[in-house]
Amino acid sequence: MIELVALDIAGTTVEEGGAVYEALHAAVLEHGSGATSSDIQHWMGAEKRAAITALLAIGASTPGAPGDAPDDATVDAAFARFTALLQEAYLLNPPTPIPGAPEAFAALRAAGVKVALTTGFTREVTQGILDVLGWTVAAGAEQWLSPEVTLDAVTCADEVPLGRPAPYMIHRDMERTGVLDVARVLAAGDTVLDLRAGVNARAGAVVGVLTGKLGAADLGRERHDFLLDSVAELPGLVARLNA
Repeated sequence: MIELVALDIAGTTVEEGGAVYEALHAAVLEHGSGATSSDIQHWMGAEKRAAITALLAIGASTPGAPGDAPDDATVDAAFARFTALLQEAYLLNPPTPIPGAPEAFAALRAAGVKVALTTGFTREVTQGILDVLGWTVAAGAEQWLSPEVTLDAVTCADEVPLGRPAPYMIHRDMERTGVLDVARVLAAGDTVLDLRAGVNARAGAVVGVLTGKLGAADLGRERHDFLLDSVAELPGLVARLNA
């Protein structure tokens, strides 16, 4: 029985037009990286400070090749620039729900399945996205599965020791929703690191969704249990798993 569905944000439940890719790439290039689009793709879904640190270590003179390890000041500056660029992009083109995502949340929760989000963003950025969307989060156990809120929990990368592919955000969602057994968790996302985090968490079901940058061929190379066109299909899948 699936008791908790843990979902990524950007590209999985939220359409943001690829702004995070563009902001990340621009920020590291401005601070001396030689990262290519392929390098950026490799780090999508990761905690953003860790991604920036790795991308800044790619040599500018030979894109894709190792360079000098960045110092903390450069990482801090690039991270601040990334955050600023992303916020600017979201002001110009506010994020919107993936079609069918809010309805999927409601259907799952009405069926007794808790819904939580995980993200490589900081809490500050995440809260801004939630506010734009009008999505609210349970304040505690008394609001779990309540129709008065949109979600049962949200965990951000700056709230755990390591971001994806570590399993800790999924495990923190379990803590925050009172779910004890990882076999009762379905983890879903649109990136390679989302799937790896689900596998590392030992989730009962690991699901790739095709609303991000990766198609079925690329995402399907990663270990997974199901590939879906969208999170809109999750209520049907969970109903079948729980039948």
